[in-house]
Amino acid sequence: MKNYKIGVVVFPGSNCDYDCFTAVKNIINCNVDYIWHKDTVPGDFDAIIIPGGFSYGDYLRCGAVARLSPVMTTVAEHAEKGKLVLGICNGFQILCETGLLPGALYMNKKLDFICEYTNIKVEQTDSPFTSLCEKNQVLNIPIAHGEGQYTAQKDVLDMLENDGRIAFRYCSPEGDINEDVNPNGSRKNIAGILNEKRNVLGMMPHPERAVDKKLGSTDGQFLIKAIGEWICK
Repeated sequence: MKNYKIGVVVFPGSNCDYDCFTAVKNIINCNVDYIWHKDTVPGDFDAIIIPGGFSYGDYLRCGAVARLSPVMTTVAEHAEKGKLVLGICNGFQILCETGLLPGALYMNKKLDFICEYTNIKVEQTDSPFTSLCEKNQVLNIPIAHGEGQYTAQKDVLDMLENDGRIAFRYCSPEGDINEDVNPNGSRKNIAGILNEKRNVLGMMPHPERAVDKKLGSTDGQFLIKAIGEWICK
């Protein structure tokens, strides 16, 4: 077993925490622990995953209550030190609410809940999360959300574009990016973004649900393995 440590935050209403725990444990065989929302992040954790679900029942709006949890203060401190933070689905929403990532996630364009496999194009490979991917590689990874429409002011979108902080975009199986393959109406087909230091990633698709052929895809392994390799550098 590798001697580094990854934590999975658990909120009331989280429902992908076990999926994340199991995927990390099985794929990179490191020490994995749950972190309860009322606790703080111990200093010996190398990476933190904020999983999907419905934290606090998504009252007010997705992630709005979770951002006030004690754990998020130390998650922010963890990120400030340059350690890794991955927010998936509801985790992405929480990261935006806390200000660790810019923008916000709104109700899907068609006002429906979407649960299906989708294709995303890898836009950036110079991050701890995508270093094992190839530029423009298409990954097949599922989504499951009702509020996944990423939006931000034009200057923020331009900044993300110009700084190379758009990690993934929704695309066709061939890698084409257009409105027809955008499942939720996200601006610029955005499926995931990075912070300025590139050590925080928020994404709506669920890589932990695409780690075994029996689940329909193993493409999520690229991200999880990359985290392990980055920590070992």
